[in-house]
Amino acid sequence: MKPFSERIGVRPSETIIQKKSMDDGLKTKLWNGLHLFYWKSFLDKKFTASHPPNVQVLFWKIWDEILCLNVDEMPNYTIKVIQLIKDYYYKTKWFEAYDLLEFIPKEFGWGFEGKEINYKFYDYCNDILKKELSAYRFINGSLTPVSSEQEVLSIEMAMNKNDEFSPVAEHIDTSLRMLSDKKDPDYRNSIKESISAVESYCSIMVREPKATLGKALAKIEVKNDIHPSLKEAFNKLYGYTSDEEGIRHKLLDAPNVKQEDAVFMLVACSAFINYLKQKEI
Repeated sequence: MKPFSERIGVRPSETIIQKKSMDDGLKTKLWNGLHLFYWKSFLDKKFTASHPPNVQVLFWKIWDEILCLNVDEMPNYTIKVIQLIKDYYYKTKWFEAYDLLEFIPKEFGWGFEGKEINYKFYDYCNDILKKELSAYRFINGSLTPVSSEQEVLSIEMAMNKNDEFSPVAEHIDTSLRMLSDKKDPDYRNSIKESISAVESYCSIMVREPKATLGKALAKIEVKNDIHPSLKEAFNKLYGYTSDEEGIRHKLLDAPNVKQEDAVFMLVACSAFINYLKQKEI
């Protein structure tokens, strides 16, 4: 339910998706997540040198790679280090703040305990990102542009790997990383990786590693009762990425591809893979 002030119209309800911005409320709540899952436990140790190796390395890497400061000038007191990181976080641009939020758990995730903390942090952040109408969610440790929780679930399910289908998960993960790179996104190759995930999954299903998507789908259609229109839709989608003017054959000269195109392809391909998984059960 909306807060009382919004329900009676005293305070307007936020309706704008935060795509290329991060308002004060969102920024503060995400910082609170860093404090809750990381800084709070770090502050138990007064001196930076008294932390375990993974925390010391985390501080050094933030100092060097994010703040771009001399490591030998880093304060010895933990509280001062965190305060300077906080100053940077609140002064920096929205995408640089997201860079820091991605960076910390990736560098901290040593061992089982570290990964457990990271998972809790990702869940916390995704809840905040959803409530604050951010256009991004953490998926597999990367902040990714999405428009619904169903999209997140679909991508995560498609990445659920085992030994046989690990190439499929690798294609989805590569597509995700290319799409979610905030400094230099590669939408064309993200699309290529998404459709390659479908092609890989289908070739594994029919036990023909070199089968094209069209050939594999023809066999899957007969065995698994896939509606011909659905098969044809993915054949056409595959054609979009493989014809003369498409993504694969003209990577350098391809027409302008936008973020929404890459998001659509990643979600559509993930959903189709999940659909085929259900057919196999």
